Amino acid sequence: MDTDSQIHQYFKQHWQTWFPNLGSYPNFAKQCVNLLQVKTLIQQHIVKQHGQDNIHFIDGFPIPVCQYARAYRHKTFKYEGSYSYCASKQQKYFGFEGHLLINLSGMITNFTFASAKIDERLVAPDMLDNIKGLLGADMGYISPDLSEYCFKRWVDLQTPLRKNMPDKRPISVLNRLKNARRNIETVIGQLSQRFNMQKVRARDLWHLSHRFMRKILAHNFCFVINKQLGNPPLQFELLIL
Repeated sequence: MDTDSQIHQYFKQHWQTWFPNLGSYPNFAKQCVNLLQVKTLIQQHIVKQHGQDNIHFIDGFPIPVCQYARAYRHKTFKYEGSYSYCASKQQKYFGFEGHLLINLSGMITNFTFASAKIDERLVAPDMLDNIKGLLGADMGYISPDLSEYCFKRWVDLQTPLRKNMPDKRPISVLNRLKNARRNIETVIGQLSQRFNMQKVRARDLWHLSHRFMRKILAHNFCFVINKQLGNPPLQFELLIL
């Protein structure tokens, strides 16, 4: 169920007795979008209850609006999106970049998205308002300005260094950081594969924001349910009966 229409149809078929006033699909879709602020408050409450930590990881991932070959004639988000290059996939794309912040266990504590061409180091400060402690990231976040910004806010930014940069940190510390950082790769993979986060099924930023928030909330609900059941929090397959 990836769209509002699919969700509406599911509830109409299986939960009509619980929601007798579900109404028509157009009204349902309108109310879903209008509840964006409520969903944001729920997300903040969940993070406050279950996501407090002094270790976080940050990363970005591509959100293409369309296939690259069609970008020059694609009209949706023509002015909001932009061209960029995804190093992990080794391909160019047109659209947005999602910016994700998780705690050590893998709970999503913050998310935003921006035009693909905007440097992730410029977006990062907006993600860090409510955290302190260790912040792990990849080499894309190497920046004296960002490091200084983090230092002033009691955030210890740790990234792998480039080959021409001397690194005095113990190898054991670097290995622990590398292993711990795999969680954010797992979360991004889940958002892309299980929640279709990289599918842009909206025509304006308001509806796109609603779509993304629904995905983030769904992921965090799965995380919390697993945690309460005593399961590894990111093993969502354990929730399938």
